[in-house]
Amino acid sequence: PQGSEEAKAFVNAFLKRSMPKKKDEAIHDILTRKAVVLEHYSKKQRKQKRKKPKGFTAKQRREMRLFEIEPEQQRYAIFLPLHELWKQYIRDLCHGLKPDTQPHMVQGKLLKADLHGAIVTVTKSKCPSYVGITGIILQEFKHVFKIITKDDKLKVVPKLNSVFSLEIDGFISYIYGSKFQLRASERSAKKFKLKGTIDL
Repeated sequence: PQGSEEAKAFVNAFLKRSMPKKKDEAIHDILTRKAVVLEHYSKKQRKQKRKKPKGFTAKQRREMRLFEIEPEQQRYAIFLPLHELWKQYIRDLCHGLKPDTQPHMVQGKLLKADLHGAIVTVTKSKCPSYVGITGIILQEFKHVFKIITKDDKLKVVPKLNSVFSLEIDGFISYIYGSKFQLRASERSAKKFKLKGTIDL
């Protein structure tokens, strides 16, 4: 057991540690009123900013050959299941392609839809060698389609100056490549004009 003097000294030392900004006179004044409010000073912690992970640059993607399809994978039969999935995706998107479905509604949906897996045909082009190419779209870039044909050849067809036809459940839609030079992700947010001048 401590004596009164030792207890008083302990309390004074404790209060000095607990209230470092108070002077001795202020602490003594608090003790005489027998009301002590201890103050707690917490150190402010700096919030560390989270660094967003940076993706690969276009040059790095080219060097790593991320978008290249290996020759042994360039076979039409491999991608037929992808086409079947795409057809089901379009049917769901258009709430079922029925005979009374409005063509302009289907056209509007197709303009914003993902075309990976669609079978397209080049119907017109300023370069005659592209006309008649038919196949499944494997990759869509801003300016070109990569298409695998039935004879297992990978064709790179520019969108500019080309017209593509696309058929699903009896609905035939035409894509004017010159007006379609967008990435698939950008196209979903773009507003297309239903009418306008079309040039190859």
